[in-house]
Amino acid sequence: MNRFGRYVALALLVQLAAACSGENEAPSQTENHPAAAQAPAARTEAAQADNLVLAFGDSLYAGYRLGQDEGFAPMLERELTERGVSARVVNGGVSGDTTAAGLQRLAFTLDGLDRKPDLALVGLGGNDVLRGLSPDETRRNLASILDELRRRQIPVVLTGMMAPPNMGADYVGRFNAIFPELAREHGADLYPFFLDGVITRSDLLLEDGIHPNAQGVALIADRVAPVVAEALAEGETG
Repeated sequence: MNRFGRYVALALLVQLAAACSGENEAPSQTENHPAAAQAPAARTEAAQADNLVLAFGDSLYAGYRLGQDEGFAPMLERELTERGVSARVVNGGVSGDTTAAGLQRLAFTLDGLDRKPDLALVGLGGNDVLRGLSPDETRRNLASILDELRRRQIPVVLTGMMAPPNMGADYVGRFNAIFPELAREHGADLYPFFLDGVITRSDLLLEDGIHPNAQGVALIADRVAPVVAEALAEGETG
């Protein structure tokens, strides 16, 4: 069994349906408010950063039940800074978003930024699994998102998701193939599994057993940062 085989822990993913919808939970200061989440980026140093990165995704990006500085966007920004990469990372995560919902708000989100991003991270698909949506629909929506970003000449890092085994072998095979195949077809960089190294460790997860806590997000940001840094470097030389 490889490291992703342990993804069996995501059989508990069904517990996430209510959580991702934001029901019965007090949202964090940034959750479900991408525009408001940009407020920290207005800090002087961040505003003067050489690169603008949009983190466009669902609750895993939004900072579900975390403090304003504990979500993926601020953690990634700090990791990039430590690597000598000047970047402002805007939180474009919305809890509960399916790929269809992400596609619907993509243009609005991009048009609301102060300038064109130098890079977009796209992390959607988990809520499609929760709802049992067809992998074909997920693929179409993600392809349309990547098409729009390419039309605007915005490079992409696609952060993958994986379906839990209890969805059945056919569903799992079709869903898990989406991210590497779309990355190849659209020339996007790929981080294969966003929750890699976190989903099997209870000490890095919230009580729901799915969402990362602040320590889990820090680990994810540490692992994703080199991929982002390389993508930004390629954009500067491309």
